[in-house]
Amino acid sequence: MVVTATRAPAAPGRAMKVLLFTGLGALFFSYYWDDNFDPASLQGARVLLTGASAGVGEELAYHYARLGSHLVLTAHTEALLQKVVGNCRKLGAPKVFYIAADMASPEVPERVVQFALDKLGGLDYLVLNHLGATPAGSRSRSVQATRWLMQVNFLSYVQLTSLALPSLTDSKGSLVVVSSLLGQVPTSFSRPYSAAKFALDGFFGSLRRELDVQDVNVAITMCVLGLRDRASPAEGVRGVTRAKAAPGPKAALAVIRGGATRAPGVFYPWRFRLLCLLRGWLPHPRAWFIRQELNVTAAAAA
Repeated sequence: MVVTATRAPAAPGRAMKVLLFTGLGALFFSYYWDDNFDPASLQGARVLLTGASAGVGEELAYHYARLGSHLVLTAHTEALLQKVVGNCRKLGAPKVFYIAADMASPEVPERVVQFALDKLGGLDYLVLNHLGATPAGSRSRSVQATRWLMQVNFLSYVQLTSLALPSLTDSKGSLVVVSSLLGQVPTSFSRPYSAAKFALDGFFGSLRRELDVQDVNVAITMCVLGLRDRASPAEGVRGVTRAKAAPGPKAALAVIRGGATRAPGVFYPWRFRLLCLLRGWLPHPRAWFIRQELNVTAAAAA
């Protein structure tokens, strides 16, 4: 009697692991090497950059200046803007203008966009980077704080986009939206801030489809970053999450590369892309898992 040995079929778990690691490898490769960024394409580009006085926004201004772009910078604090403008001139920006503006005021976005159009004669890039944490003296869970956050972190983005879109359409330009991981993956103790960031994702995702249907050649790049640089305004979850802040210069360069190559999305650090994928596989993580990323004592006091 002859016994023939046969190989048992691969276990489903092993096959899933192979597929998972293959997919992760492809994502890693595409993030680091699938890039046709040409720095010369930004020379002479007309850029309106918000939130330009500190953190990632300040580093964005410096990168654009080195690349020879014409800039209009805006932020809340005039003294900080003046410092950034001076540094941009030293770095070689051919034109740099600034306008101090508080995006909590609904009438401000129109004034900012009109200023940029007057100074630059049009726009090639609208880079939306400003953010607001809960105002001093307001509890993060109050209706007033939520309304303020939605105006600064969402409604002003909508206003600026609507006002700048005709010029960007003429130039076949780009909208670059600096958002947050909290706009993709909800976490505890960040309801108003996370709501505003989720709203950004919905609004610009819908706008991208509308532009495609209408054959309007304006690119939209959504940038998912972690906590901002320590120099930037504190976010509502500062001290609550244990996540480290994203290094400003590197995060800013990732944003610029994504916008210049008209990429639909940028994730910095790159593992955030994986976290967004995992959300679909694990939509309701258990409490013990969430606590690994949270300082629960600080969160309860917020």
